[in-house]
Parts: sequence; C-alpha cells; structure tokens
Amino acid sequence: MVVVSDTAAKLRHTLADIAGSAGWREALEKVPRELFVGDAVFLRDAVRGDLWTAVRRAEMDESDWLSLVYTDETWVTQVDGVLAEDASGAVTGSPSSSSTTPSLVVRMLETAGIGEGDRVLEIGTGTGYSTALMCRRLGDSAVTSIEYDPAVAERAGKAIAMAGYAPTLVVGDGLHGYHDGAPYDRLISTCSVRTIPPAWTGQVRAGRTVTTPMWGWMGGVAFAHITLADDGSASGRFLKDDLYFMTARTHLAPPRPPVETGIGQARESRIDPALLDGDAALFVAQLAAPTAQRATIGDMTILLDVGTGSRADTRPDPAGGWTVHQHGPLRLWDAVEDAILTWHAAGSPHQSSFGLTVTGDRQYVWLGEPDGPSWDLPA
Repeated sequence: MVVVSDTAAKLRHTLADIAGSAGWREALEKVPRELFVGDAVFLRDAVRGDLWTAVRRAEMDESDWLSLVYTDETWVTQVDGVLAEDASGAVTGSPSSSSTTPSLVVRMLETAGIGEGDRVLEIGTGTGYSTALMCRRLGDSAVTSIEYDPAVAERAGKAIAMAGYAPTLVVGDGLHGYHDGAPYDRLISTCSVRTIPPAWTGQVRAGRTVTTPMWGWMGGVAFAHITLADDGSASGRFLKDDLYFMTARTHLAPPRPPVETGIGQARESRIDPALLDGDAALFVAQLAAPTAQRATIGDMTILLDVGTGSRADTRPDPAGGWTVHQHGPLRLWDAVEDAILTWHAAGSPHQSSFGLTVTGDRQYVWLGEPDGPSWDLPA
C-alpha cells in the first residue's frame, strides 16, 4: 500500500496543473511519481557533459526530494547500464534510462489519441511511470509494456506493483512488439527509432495508429503518427511536436572512427553547411544520406559513412563560399545538397510538412503529398 503524504499530494496536484489535461489529470493526481523516480537520480556535471553524479533521497530532506521528483523535468535514472541507486561514485557515459518530463509524457499520450476502450502496446517501459498513468485511466488489462533492459524492467515492475497496478509486462526487444497480446488499438514508443519495425504495423488493427519519435544517425528528429490501412500498409504526416526520447539501442549508430579531412575531389558547395544546425534542415539532410554521421570540427562540417568509408567535409573558402571535399563510393554532400535545395524550393518547411508511408517492402518519407519528392529510409 502506498502512503501518500500531504506534501506529495499537493505537489502531485500542482504537477497536474502544469502537465495535465482533461483526460489525464486524474491519473497525474493519483499516480505517485516518487515510486518511479526511485531513491536516486543522476545529475550531469556542469563542465563535463558525459560525467554524472548520483543524488540520493537518503541524503536530502524529504520535502526537498519530493520537490525534485515533482518538478516537470526529466530525471536520468541509468547511465550506460548503471542505475543511479547502484552508483558508487561519478559515472561516465550517456543516459540509458530516465523518468521523462511528465508534461512530455502526457503530450505523447494525447497525441497518440489514447482513450477509454483502447488496448495499448507501449515500447519502452522505462521507469514505469507512463505505464502506470495508462493503467490508471484504461485499466490494467488494456496495457502491455515491453522493456529491453532486464534491470530497468525489474525496477519498473516493482514500482508499478507498489503503485497498485498489474499490466502485462514483458522483458524483451520492443522492436519485435508482443504478438501474444495483438492486435492493439494504439502502439506508442517511448524510444526513438530509425525506421518503423515491421512487427509494429503487423500488430495494430486497421484504422488504428502507431506513434513514435524518429531519429537518425545525423541526429535529425521527427515525430511520426501513422494510421494502419486494411492492406497492412501505414501512412501519415509527421506532427508539429518535436518530441524526442532515447534511441532504441539496436538503432544507434556504429562507433565513428577518426576522420581524415581534405581528401578526395574538391568543389564549391552549393549550400551553406551551417544550414544543418537547424532542426528541419538536419532532418532533410539525414533523409538524403541516412547512413552518414555528422561531426563538426571548428568551422568544418564532416559527414562519414562508416560502412563504405565515404566521407565529405566542408570548410569556408577564403575567397567566399565553402569548399567541399568528397571521397568514397557515396557522394554524401551531393545527396545532401540536392535534398536541401528541394526543401528550399518548397519553402523550407518544418518536419510536419513531410509524411511517412510504410509498406511491406519499403518505407519512405515524402514532402508535401505522398506523390511528391521522397526519400527511402534505410532497410
């Protein structure tokens, strides 16, 4: 049984004012986030972005801890496989699990159109907080959640049970979905993917939806919301929300080796490389060169395809403009320039002017309308 302190209840009410909506307010007021945040979180070092230190509940005044928990912020609970509760000192690495900003969780649930009567498959249980919110509103039997990391899954399962909920919890690769519970009305992913896994569209009813953030190896993002058709295909426009969650581990980019620059054929660039600092332009560039990774060194922009060894680097030309060098079988900068110029001709719109179509043998992103300019996602 969960003992609710007056402080926690008041903070939960305030959080619901900030993050809630008519549909999810009651769940926000009743689900105790402190159970899911746990007894420690990681804080990033102010100087070194890859260094994390655990802040523990036992070392804080309880009211201060609850204030932290109920701040509308994301709290990192695991870094490169190390849970904050288990950290014996500073940890170096990247976040691998977190308690996502509650208002962001609610936006995700609202955008997916989840409501009473829906059966939901959640990809990425994480701390279990969003799972519990759905159980509160839809009922335990309507919610299935999959977590890849056994330690994270165990931690979430205990928190969900302590909160009084009993959804179907699965430990496994969420990219395969969960066939035993199919078909579902809504599939939502709290991890980002490069492409839509075939199992996802295969386990959702016709007329219902898959909602997921998408991410690529250059770091470009878009928020997909696609509807299943009777023939098993799915299509829809990207949404205006720029939501992003941690990437599915098997969709992460391969390690990037050091790159030698200034080699290969040289010419004048047709675009300003600084365009790629913009979210929409980076998304477009990524569509054109989906196997490339991006790096910057000083005033140089570098693209590298690890698989083929293809590379491109741009730098300012003293006479004006920019010089690009390209090497390898893929002309990465040529493809990026063509896509950026196509996007410019359409008015340089946000990602929500693009759409995604998924069929049995192809996934492609289109600009404007399905018969407009398009780019295939990697197989």
